Amino acid sequence: MTNIVVAFSKQEDARSIKNILMRSGFQVVAVCTSGAQVLSSLEDLSEGIVISGYRFEDMLYRGIRDYLPAGFEMLLVASPNRFGGILPRDVRSLPMPLKVHDLVAAVDDMCRNQIQRKRKQRQEPTKRSEKETLMIQEAKEFLMKRNSMTETEAHRYIQKCSMDNGTNMVETAQMVISLINSREETR
Repeated sequence: MTNIVVAFSKQEDARSIKNILMRSGFQVVAVCTSGAQVLSSLEDLSEGIVISGYRFEDMLYRGIRDYLPAGFEMLLVASPNRFGGILPRDVRSLPMPLKVHDLVAAVDDMCRNQIQRKRKQRQEPTKRSEKETLMIQEAKEFLMKRNSMTETEAHRYIQKCSMDNGTNMVETAQMVISLINSREETR
């Protein structure tokens, strides 16, 4: 589930929004009344949504937005007159007075976007450094020489071992290299 932080300068507004979201099945992890509280509550979270009012006693919504960690989105709930109707691209807004249906629909859409973004990131191939690539190549060469494998067979062997052991390919390549080196030293 997506982590949601609700932030409004008035405690009763924040609680009302929280209750609406909780009844709609969303997970609200924090309710804040100042910008500092919001930023503090985000420290332990890697991603989520901040639903925010325009002004707090210690900063405007922009101050929070500027310090949002990567993986967080912001939904501003304020009258368009407050911010002149112009917002940065990464901030969505809902006008006041707020309609419950609009809030739930916007949050649901933002949650789906975050889930989709996570899936895309998982599907991207792992980017390896040159050193890691060389280590995998060295392990494949050891296997090709020692076990008379083709490069494809050696690659699949390392892949299978890494999946069986729950390690990544670089760690598996390191194990193959150290295992073959230790066997050669004992001879």
